[in-house]
Amino acid sequence: MKITRIETLPIPMGYRDFIACRVYTDEGLTGIGEPYPVGPNDAVAAVIADFATWLVGRDPRDITGIWQHLYAHTRFPGGSVVNAAISGIEHALWDISGKAAGVPVYRLLGGKCRDRIRVYQGIGGATPEACAEDALRAIARHGYTAVKMSPLAPASEGLPWNAVIRGAVARMAAVRDAVGPDVEIGLDPHARIFEPVRAHQLAEALAPLNPFFLEEPLRPENIDALAEFRAHSPVPVATGEMLYTAFGFRELLEKRGADIIQPDVCICGGLLEMKKIAALAEAHYVTVAPHNPTGPIATAVNAHFAMTTHNFLILEYVPDDDGPRANVLTRPVEIRDGYLHLTDAPGLGIELNEDALPDRPIRNWRRTPAWRPDGAADFI
Repeated sequence: MKITRIETLPIPMGYRDFIACRVYTDEGLTGIGEPYPVGPNDAVAAVIADFATWLVGRDPRDITGIWQHLYAHTRFPGGSVVNAAISGIEHALWDISGKAAGVPVYRLLGGKCRDRIRVYQGIGGATPEACAEDALRAIARHGYTAVKMSPLAPASEGLPWNAVIRGAVARMAAVRDAVGPDVEIGLDPHARIFEPVRAHQLAEALAPLNPFFLEEPLRPENIDALAEFRAHSPVPVATGEMLYTAFGFRELLEKRGADIIQPDVCICGGLLEMKKIAALAEAHYVTVAPHNPTGPIATAVNAHFAMTTHNFLILEYVPDDDGPRANVLTRPVEIRDGYLHLTDAPGLGIELNEDALPDRPIRNWRRTPAWRPDGAADFI
């Protein structure tokens, strides 16, 4: 079996496109994957198009060799765009390999260590009351045992810090009162806090409400600062969505910078690389809660990872039965009572709904900037 071509396709998600990567073979089997839409999206698509010229004629089942070819022969350690491209291609190769063997991908990764996959949904709102209402709607709809929210109110960059702290407590308190003591509530400041002392103040203020974790309390550039924060934090620390490959997680784990790591399978290097990252984490008694804010293909890839990874904790999940997402796959991964349930279909067990894919190029997209009151750029 040989690779004949690789293409990228737009997955329309309202205001932006996600990206699908499809690999074709000379035996008629195809596989799909999902690279992270880093923004600009066309940069990721361009790297995949270039990688395609490297891979035509290769056996798609030689996943390890192909991964090393792409990683090593880009010469410089890849950043977000290159690693997103590698990840999307790698997913598709696993899909082909499972179809060729007639088994689900999780069988190729060692088989199941659990029967279902616990997930949480992000919730939000402009006010504490709106956050609480959104949490109740999500739980009523899908039976979640955990949710995640931003503790920072919209436009918080324009508020005095003491007001930000008060607002964060009010937001989480409203959700805690609404969902009760046993639904877990993750908090995500989204790496927007630069100073460790402010992250400490936020953690101390929110600790009495028993957060599930505090995600990206600091920027990821300074692992020493994050490790020091984690050593004194009254709240479990989660991070990792902006790190790539096992090399990127090595220092974080060695310096004990996180209680929970959050690699993203669409940008960390793919499914097998995330298995390596999880193995490193397991040796440090750290659990894995994958970052998963993108499309339904990514959810399926993450589900196969979770089925085979003992130190998996919980998966971020965006409902695939609502809005534009509902039409992307012919049959999304099933959710019942706050858990995903995989079938035994070969490969990733999913197929693109061709009728839902627009006949146009991928729309370019970049993140919206944020500004502080003095005109300085803020983190987003």
